[in-house]
Amino acid sequence: MEKNFNSAALRRFRSFGILTVIAVYLLILVGGVVRSTGSGMGCPDWPKCFGQWVPPTEASQLPANYKEVYTAQRVAKNQKLARTLQKMGFAQVAGSIFAHPTQYIETDFNPVKTWIEYINRLLGALIGVFVFLTVVFALPYWRGDRAIFWLALASFLLTGVQGYLGSLVVSTNLLPVMVTIHMALALVIVALLLYAVDRARWGRTTETYADAAATLETVADGIRPQRTLVGWLWAALLLTFWQIMLGTQVREQVDIVSAAADYLGRDNWVSQLGSTFSVHRTMSAAVLLLNVYVGYELWQLGRERLRRLVTATLAIIGLEIAVGVVLASFALPPAAQPVHLTLATVLFGVQFLLLLAVARARKGPETIVSSDAARRVVA
Repeated sequence: MEKNFNSAALRRFRSFGILTVIAVYLLILVGGVVRSTGSGMGCPDWPKCFGQWVPPTEASQLPANYKEVYTAQRVAKNQKLARTLQKMGFAQVAGSIFAHPTQYIETDFNPVKTWIEYINRLLGALIGVFVFLTVVFALPYWRGDRAIFWLALASFLLTGVQGYLGSLVVSTNLLPVMVTIHMALALVIVALLLYAVDRARWGRTTETYADAAATLETVADGIRPQRTLVGWLWAALLLTFWQIMLGTQVREQVDIVSAAADYLGRDNWVSQLGSTFSVHRTMSAAVLLLNVYVGYELWQLGRERLRRLVTATLAIIGLEIAVGVVLASFALPPAAQPVHLTLATVLFGVQFLLLLAVARARKGPETIVSSDAARRVVA
């Protein structure tokens, strides 16, 4: 009976972990919708929205001086943060916060933008619950593979940090450095969750002898990857990470150009973007070429799982480039912007899984526990 319970507990962690990863990607998609619709400041305070847990639907529900009140609160919070960072030695970041002019801009109430941002926050809170439950469901792994529990716990702690960073993104009125850090941390959380789920599926806690034998056969099949392939995979993953960071900076340039044009003449916005956009567009070719090379090398190994991941990687890159062409050629259509961001983060996740699969394949059959050890995990 206990053996069946533990086996079910381990499967529950993997299933819920996958669900949590999907939910995180959904949050990234909704975050892209927030940015593309200009709803980032739909709620000028945090965690409440216009001082309420359920935001208003009409301006008449707010005090007459609401813009001055929330602007003053935001500036006071930013000044306190900047002074703290300055004392910690982050003078450049502190200076950016002190000098960021948009923090003084008074935000007009817009019910549509308010509720878009509010839904984004609700989903973020739900993700926090999901990640916490992932930690709870990881407890059975404490006996078999404690790294899985620590990975889940690290994801939960960083999700709390991410929530705090979200409040700073609001208080600084989308300060570029804050938006970039916010996006980078989201990718780190995705990687930790994927690693935990992947390790639970293929790592040392294989549930039964049958699973261990099947995994052994999978690992033993095909040619073992060379060490250099792992290095190329790291290069591809880091290049994608850099591309996503560049993309957040391009988005900031779009905000600056559109605000300067009073949100008119959308057809001319792309031509006014700076060198970051040119680099971002050029590096997309580098991402494609590097992944085609790595994919070709991995395909020769004859491993079915690696081939599936390679196919997924190249398909996502193709879609990502296509959406990028649509953005550049058709005046940055708002509907395409969150799709572009989400595809990039999904690409990062698939590349990370590919890296884990190659690293595991390099270790060979010795990564699989014996049948006795497998029984002890679930006994």
